[in-house]
Amino acid sequence: MMRGAKKIFIKDIQDGQPVNGLFLVKESSKAETKSGKPFLILTLMDRTGEMGARLWENADQLQAEAPTGGFITIAGQAQAFRGVVQLKIDTLAAVSKEDVDITEFLPATDLDFPAMTAELNAAVKGIGDPFLKKLLAAFFTPGAFFDSFQKAPAAKSVHHAYIGGLMEHTLAVARLANAIAALYPGIDRDLFITGALLHDVAKVEEFSYESFPFSYTDRGRLVGHLVLGAEMVRERAGKIKNFPEDLLVRVQHLILSHHGQHEFGSPTLPMMTEALLLNMIDDMDAKLNYIGRIEENLPVSDSSYQWSEYQRILDRFLYLRGRGGAEEARAVVEEEPPKPRESKQQTLFSL
Repeated sequence: MMRGAKKIFIKDIQDGQPVNGLFLVKESSKAETKSGKPFLILTLMDRTGEMGARLWENADQLQAEAPTGGFITIAGQAQAFRGVVQLKIDTLAAVSKEDVDITEFLPATDLDFPAMTAELNAAVKGIGDPFLKKLLAAFFTPGAFFDSFQKAPAAKSVHHAYIGGLMEHTLAVARLANAIAALYPGIDRDLFITGALLHDVAKVEEFSYESFPFSYTDRGRLVGHLVLGAEMVRERAGKIKNFPEDLLVRVQHLILSHHGQHEFGSPTLPMMTEALLLNMIDDMDAKLNYIGRIEENLPVSDSSYQWSEYQRILDRFLYLRGRGGAEEARAVVEEEPPKPRESKQQTLFSL
């Protein structure tokens, strides 16, 4: 067995259990006891969740072994503190990234990748406009770009911030577009769904997601996925013979305006019906994913509803039904990745 083989996952750790395992260090810092003795405060994670940990002995010597973003093997004990299980670490040692399977440590969608790919293909197949269909095929035909699209998160944090999150979010927005287009005959369905499928396509280039925490690429931070997406669409449309310029501009407008306001990063405001709607459904799916994550970290209680911690992103408390266990009753904060979720895969496109 290789040194970096995963033996135990965080979701399986119980109070009082001895723990010998391999984990990714999400956060690492050093503090001091009241007597001045240094100790390490760690947040460890794998693809099933995260857990706090403390190392009380040899903190000065071992701090360099457990940097943020590094991998460590630990030996210790799981202990409940104020109702939350954490780890008391006795020993730890660094493990090289090359010796681990990174997919066991990064948060990931719980939806089925082949099913999502089949639904995406069905959505593209259902586009009637031949130019838009060719444009979508230029992005979603199997190859290096589509491989990256399937893996990418939809955000650095907050919503769909996990491997496969971009594809999950894109399909959810496309389903909403498909449903709304059926209710309002004046909507250009092909354009609306094309915008939904392409609105975040440049997040493949905006984020670096080969390790955790996810980060921005230089190009992603300096240019941003809205402008990058419009550039990518123009580049691919330029390779499609006789692609109409006015149609290209409309697609680019949906991408450039989908954040809705200048202060939210849109270079231009939505000025078409499809653009206005795309902003609304993109925002709705992002917020519902965020709220769902909060519900999953609230414990199930006798009361149907309970108050969340204050959510800075939404500027309010939320009155929600808890769906988690008591051991998972930790406040969800802005930079916390999602916990594993019960699969609720849905489709509106015929597979």
